[in-house]
This record gives sequence, structure tokens and C-alpha cells, in this order.
Amino acid sequence: MKINFIKTIEEKGVEALSLIFAIAIWQLAADRIVQNKLLLPSFYDVLISFSVIVKNGLIYTDTLTSLLHFSIGIAAAFILGIPLGIAMGWFKAVNRAVDPIIEILRPIPPLAWIPFAIVWFGLTHQAAGFVVFVGMIFPIIINTYTGFKNVPRVYVEAAKVLGCTRNIDLIRFVAIPSAMPSIAAGIRIAMGVGWMCLVAAEMFGVSNRGLGYQIWHNYYLHRMDFVLVYMLLLGFIGLLIDRFFRYYVDEKLLRWKTGTVV
Repeated sequence: MKINFIKTIEEKGVEALSLIFAIAIWQLAADRIVQNKLLLPSFYDVLISFSVIVKNGLIYTDTLTSLLHFSIGIAAAFILGIPLGIAMGWFKAVNRAVDPIIEILRPIPPLAWIPFAIVWFGLTHQAAGFVVFVGMIFPIIINTYTGFKNVPRVYVEAAKVLGCTRNIDLIRFVAIPSAMPSIAAGIRIAMGVGWMCLVAAEMFGVSNRGLGYQIWHNYYLHRMDFVLVYMLLLGFIGLLIDRFFRYYVDEKLLRWKTGTVV
């Protein structure tokens, strides 16, 4: 117990020192080298700007708005992407029918869908969520398909010998657990892509609220300290989402993969 505690302190200490070092370099570069707040605001300037948006409440409304857009996109991507990936990976006829459509649509950049998002949904939360959905859907489909395609045949045959013969039972009790690492990797990739698409959608007019919108709005006002505040907020929120997902998946769903089942 004591050894693990000391090891944790050492690891966290290294992380804290690296952040402090990076902040010190940033402050020195802004104050001594650049000396222009428009080109590079200092860390102190960003702290002051952060306190301003906390006091006026903008940080809460914009963060909640962006999380709402992200939630709409990820929910839609889960509902459509995972079942479609399962069907493609398990049934060859579905894969032959759907794969050409997926491969035509997949190379289209998600931002190219912004005009249709505005036409179909207007400047609404659903429009931003749709752009996020387009960015997330394909990594989820492809990784789910790959996971199901690579289910070892011996698992399936062993399950059939033990009486599990229906496709629905084989998918539920054999294929999904086997494919879960690949599905989880696809979801993690999709969340990163979706978060980037969210910012671009908000910046280019799909929404009149959110963290991405504030970046573009403050850029027009030449308030680059506020731009950096919202950029860092995006980074920290994205980090928290990723850490939460990794903790839940690694500690709950995939404990068997790392050999930590007790």
C-alpha cells in the first residue's frame, strides 16, 4: 500500500512539474520575446480572462451548450453505428450491401455537411449534433465491424457445442464480449473526432452558442486572451471525457483483458 502511494505521488509529481515548466516557458515567451498580447497572450492574461467568464457565467452556458451538442451526436452515432457495425460484421449479405455506401460517404469531410445541417435543422442544437454525428459514425461502424469480423471461430463453435445456436445468443454472449476492445477503441477515436467536429460546427455558424462559437466571436473582437481561454477549456474538457471513458471501460468492461479480474 505504502509503495503504491509513493509511486502515485512520484507520477503525479512529474506531471505537475511538466505543466509548471510549460506554463513558465509560456509566460516568459509572452512577456520577454513576443511582447504582444494579440500574437500571444501570457498565462496571467489568460487567468484574468478566465476569471471574467466565470464571474459573468458565460463559461457555464457555453460549456453546457457544447456538451449538449456532443451528447446529441454521440447518442445518434451509438444508436446507428454499433448495430450497423454488428450487422456488417456478422452477416455477409449486409456487409456486401452496405459497405459500398459506407466507403463512398466516409471520405467526405464532416465539415462538408455543415450546409446541409443548416438547411435541414437551422441554427439549432440538432444541427451541431448532426455534424458531430457525421464525424463519429464511421469510426464506430468500422471498429465494430472489425471486432465482429475477428471473433475467433473456435469461440463460436464452442458456444454452438454448448447449446448456444441462435444468432442473437451468439452475438450477445460470444461476439460482443470478444469484440468489445475493438468497439471501445472505435468509440474513443470517434469521441476525439466528434469533439473536433463540434468546435468547427460552432465556429462556422451551425450554433450561436458554445465553446467553438466563442473562439470565433472573440477572434473577431481581437480578444486573443479569451480565445486561448476557450481553447484550453476545450482541451481540458476533452481530456476529462477521454479519462472518464478510459477509466470506465478499462476498469469495468475490459478488466479481463488486462488480467485484473478478482
